[in-house]
Amino acid sequence: MAETAPRPSNFIRQIIDKDLASGLHSSVATRFPPEPNGYLHMGHAKSICLNFGIAQDYQGTCNLRFDDTNPDKENIDYVNAIKQDVKWLGFEWAGKERYSSDYFDALYGYAVELIEKGLAYVDFSSPDEVRALRGTLTEPGQNSPYRDTTPEENLAHFEKMKAGEYKEGSCSLRAKIDMASAFMCMRDPVIYRVKFAHHHQTGDKWCIYPMYDFTHCISDAIEGITHSLCTLEFQDNRRLYDWVIENISIECTPRQYEFSRLNLEYTVLSKRRLIQLVEDKHVNGWDDPRMPTIAGIRRRGYTPASIQEFCKRIGVTKMDNMVEMSMLEACIRDELNTDAPRRMAVLDPIKVVIENYPEDKVEWIDAANHPSEEGMGTRKIAFSKTLWIEREDFREQANKKFKRLVLDKEVRLRNAYFLKANSVDKDQNGEVTTIYCTYDPDTLGKDPADGRKAKGVIHWVSATEAKPAQFMLYDRLFTEANPAAQEDFAGCINASSLVVKHGFVEPALAQSENLERFQFERTGYFCVDEESTPDKLIFNRTVELRDTWAKIGD
Repeated sequence: MAETAPRPSNFIRQIIDKDLASGLHSSVATRFPPEPNGYLHMGHAKSICLNFGIAQDYQGTCNLRFDDTNPDKENIDYVNAIKQDVKWLGFEWAGKERYSSDYFDALYGYAVELIEKGLAYVDFSSPDEVRALRGTLTEPGQNSPYRDTTPEENLAHFEKMKAGEYKEGSCSLRAKIDMASAFMCMRDPVIYRVKFAHHHQTGDKWCIYPMYDFTHCISDAIEGITHSLCTLEFQDNRRLYDWVIENISIECTPRQYEFSRLNLEYTVLSKRRLIQLVEDKHVNGWDDPRMPTIAGIRRRGYTPASIQEFCKRIGVTKMDNMVEMSMLEACIRDELNTDAPRRMAVLDPIKVVIENYPEDKVEWIDAANHPSEEGMGTRKIAFSKTLWIEREDFREQANKKFKRLVLDKEVRLRNAYFLKANSVDKDQNGEVTTIYCTYDPDTLGKDPADGRKAKGVIHWVSATEAKPAQFMLYDRLFTEANPAAQEDFAGCINASSLVVKHGFVEPALAQSENLERFQFERTGYFCVDEESTPDKLIFNRTVELRDTWAKIGD
C-alpha cells in the first residue's frame, strides 16, 4: 500500500496511533502465530491481512511464528502449507520463520522461576480430579491437595517430569493464582504437561511441553512484539497473559488486543469441523475448492487481491457477526470482470450442423479477449460446418422471452454469423441430438443488409477444432447459512455443491496454465485446475456471473 493511501480506520489502528504518539512505542511489531495442525482457512486470512497489513502500513515488522506446542497433532507438511499460503496472499515475514519450540529452553527456565517464587506447583491429581476441583461458572474452585508443596519439592518433581520419570497424565505443572477467580482461566491453569511425542523441530529432546497460554505471551515478549492481536475467544485469557508477563523477569511487556473472528455464511471455520469434513470424506481433501481453506479457495480460482479486498471490506471490530458469502464472491467477480480474458466453452453440448457451410472449410475469426479492455488484444477462434452449442440455448418452440435459438428463428453466434434453425434429429427418447441450420455468410461482424434482427446472441465452439474438457461446477458447501448452529452440521451439506460436466472449449485453452482464470461467456468465471493437462483439461468454476443465491433467499 502506498504511503499516501489512507489507512482504513479501526479500533486497533487507533490504539497503535495513540501508542506511537505518546511514545509508548517507537515502532510496531506484530506476529501471526498459526498452529501447524491443519491448513489455514479464511479466518486465518483475516488475521494475516490484519497483522501483516499493519506491519506494512506502519513500516514495522510481522513475525511468522508456529505455535508448535502439541506435537501429537502437528507435522512439517502443515508448516510448509502455511508458509505457502502466507506468501501466496502477498506477505513476507520478518527474518526467518520462528517456532515456539525455539524458546523451549527459555520457557522451561521461566517455569522454574515461577516455582522458585512459589507461583507454580506440580500437581499429581488426575485430569478428572483437576476438572472436578476447578469449580463452575457459579461456584469457586477448590485448592489441590498439592498446592502448598514447597518450592524445593516442586523443583525436584519438575526436574523429574523433564527427565521422563513420570507417565503422561500422572502430573502437570500448574500456575498458583486464584481458585476463587471469576475467570476460569485464572484458577491455577496447567502450564506444562507430560507428553512423550516426537516433535517435528526438536525431535525427542523434550517429554514435557508448555501450554499455549504460557507459551504465547512469553514468545511475544522474547520477540519484542508490541501489539499481540488475537480473536475474541482469548479475551478472558488476557488476564493470564498479563499475569505470566508480570511474574517473570522479562523486560518486554507486550499487550494483547482482541478482535472478532470471521464468521462466513454457508461454511464452517472451525478447524475441528474442517478436519471432520476431510476425514469423513465429505470433501476431497484440504484443498477441495469447496473448502474455506486458503488452499481450497486458491484452487477454486480466487486471487490474493480478492481475499485482501474482502478482508478490507469486512473490517476489524469487536462485534461478532455473520458475513454474507455474497460479499466474498463480489470481490472476485469485481476483479475478474476486469481482468479475466473471455473465452467460449460449451458445458452441456448439442450438435449444430450448418447445411450451407462448405464441408471441409475451417475459418479463423478474430475475437476480442475482453469487450472493454482493448489492451488485452484478440485471439483466433475456429468456425466450421459442425458446431457445439449449449443444450439450454435451443428450443423447438418458445415464447418471446426466450432470446436464443428456436426453430425457424435466427440468433447471432458470438463473434460470428447469423444462424437459423431449420430442423432437428431426435433419439428414441425424443431428445434432440442434432440441429440443422443455415447461416448468413454476409453477417460476419455486421447486421444483415435488409435490417433483420436476431433474437439474441449465443456462444459456441467448432466441433472439429474444439478440445474436450471437464467442468467442475462448485457451489456453496452447505444449504444452511449457519451450518455450525445445526445439531448435525454435516447433515446440511449441499448435494449440488459439486456438479461435473463434460463439454468442449476453444482449442487455445489447451495451452492454458495452472490456475489461469477466464470468463466463459454467459457461463461463469473458471480457472484451470492443478491436475489439468493438455490431454485432459479440467476447469473449476470460481463463481457464477451473478449471485443466484440472492434470488433463492428472496
